[in-house]
Amino acid sequence: MDWLITTFRENPAIPIFLTLGLGFWLGKLKYKSFSLGTVTSVLLVGVLVGQLDIPIPGPVKSIFFLLFLFAIGYSVGPQFFQAMKGTGIKQVIFAVVMCVICLLVTAGVAYLFGYNAGEAVGLFAGAQTISAVIGVGGDTISTLSASAADKKNWTELIPVCYAVTYIFGTIGSAYILSIIGPAMLGGIKKVREDTAQLEKEMNDSSVIDDPAYVNAFRPVVYRAYKVDGDFFATPRTIAEIETQIEKEGRRGFVERLRMANGSIADAPEQDHEIAKDDTIVISGRREFIIGDESWIGKEVSDPELLSFPVERIPVMLASKQCDGKTVEQLRAMPEMNGVAIASITRSSHAVPVLAQTKLNRGDMLTIMGLKREVDTAAKAIGYADRPSKSTDMVFVGLGIFIGALIGAITIHLGGIPVSLSTSGGALIAGLVLGWLRSKHPTFGAIPDSSVWLMNNLGLNMFIAVIGITAAPTFVSGIKEAGFMLFVAGIIATTLPLIIGIFIGDKVFKFHPAINLGCVAGSRVTTASLGAIQDAVGSSVPALGYTITYAIGNTLLILMGVAMTLMFA
Repeated sequence: MDWLITTFRENPAIPIFLTLGLGFWLGKLKYKSFSLGTVTSVLLVGVLVGQLDIPIPGPVKSIFFLLFLFAIGYSVGPQFFQAMKGTGIKQVIFAVVMCVICLLVTAGVAYLFGYNAGEAVGLFAGAQTISAVIGVGGDTISTLSASAADKKNWTELIPVCYAVTYIFGTIGSAYILSIIGPAMLGGIKKVREDTAQLEKEMNDSSVIDDPAYVNAFRPVVYRAYKVDGDFFATPRTIAEIETQIEKEGRRGFVERLRMANGSIADAPEQDHEIAKDDTIVISGRREFIIGDESWIGKEVSDPELLSFPVERIPVMLASKQCDGKTVEQLRAMPEMNGVAIASITRSSHAVPVLAQTKLNRGDMLTIMGLKREVDTAAKAIGYADRPSKSTDMVFVGLGIFIGALIGAITIHLGGIPVSLSTSGGALIAGLVLGWLRSKHPTFGAIPDSSVWLMNNLGLNMFIAVIGITAAPTFVSGIKEAGFMLFVAGIIATTLPLIIGIFIGDKVFKFHPAINLGCVAGSRVTTASLGAIQDAVGSSVPALGYTITYAIGNTLLILMGVAMTLMFA
């Protein structure tokens, strides 16, 4: 045991990775719907491992925290700036109001209980479930003119108070938004009915009658039919067949054919004529391909005809022509002929594929069809972001360097040093560069897997170091904070959510489902979004989540700086 302790102290990387492994494992465990979550689990394991009194060099946690903040900014940057000038400005204003309410309510509670800077910042980070504030608050405290003893005490109290208040911050938020929220808006039954009605309205098409957009994530299918119907008493062109499918209230495309002589033609032209005894392959989303095709002929099994490559690729919407269009308007473009939209992702969150869903620059659309058709559609939409393993490290390295350097600049206001801090600078750099990437997607590529690693490893490596280094004073910190800290956390979590639901309904006049999604996004509580969607039985709340998430995820982190300065 002595050898192990000595090894840990001489090689701090070993206990850090032990903490990460055990923390991620513990974070996956669930009892019914309850889970500690990865961040809290890593922190608690770090506190346990840190009882061995392991010194860790300071730069380690800072490096990974900057990576985390840059990744956050990069992910939400396109939607953050798009929302500022787009039709989502109402949701932007709501998110700003919500973030201010979160700050003021938490500050009020902290003043009421007589907390110092460390306790106040830890309360804010845990009650509002914004883990990054642990680092931002600590960075800001280090720039203050307080005594070294005070700064050390405050910094050590932040993770303690975070750990105590985070659990209710997560579980309580999900309960309030999925149970109490609908009750405030007329009851869960009414909210479900209103949501179903909104979904129906958003699925109505004023441009084309396309029931392909009833639900998201429906697969595209390809089916073969032997042509022998009366419709083909005289040969019909591909264009006439596709027009007839549309008249049937559906949408499909002729992708391939086997002529009566047995030869196969790939991607026939629109003026190519189809006669009896030919076999055609029709593509489309499952919900409108499965129907009555008796006017064509019987469905047949033709393995050779149906064996052909189909592409499914993510495309970043970067075209000015497509920015602001609805799904149905995009689908009506001639370049989209033969192409189906399988899914839409915004700020790493799925939004429903409904006819009236508006598309914004930076959205990631997964499209599917023949390679020739997909290539044409991708050029019209923006940029085909084909899967890649490489990350543009020039973009990442210089981006964090410039952002952190700007954040390090300190301005003295009335004798109080004020700065974004290096962490705030990295976040802003991520926002700006993520936005630039959406406008010029030929540079700055960071694969989703790399963003996930930077985000999760960056934050949890930082949290692991915090837990290990704060461990010797963690127990005494719990005693100093007291049981009433948990009560303070309940108040600081609950009041902003209740107020947010109320003003979203009475002041902003949001639809109930959108209202709940906006509150969840402003508070950056992803677990609550899932609970809301389960409660209302629809993915519509995600339409209120994405813009407010981009704003909330940025402002709440920066408000960690404000919280520190208010109590310092």
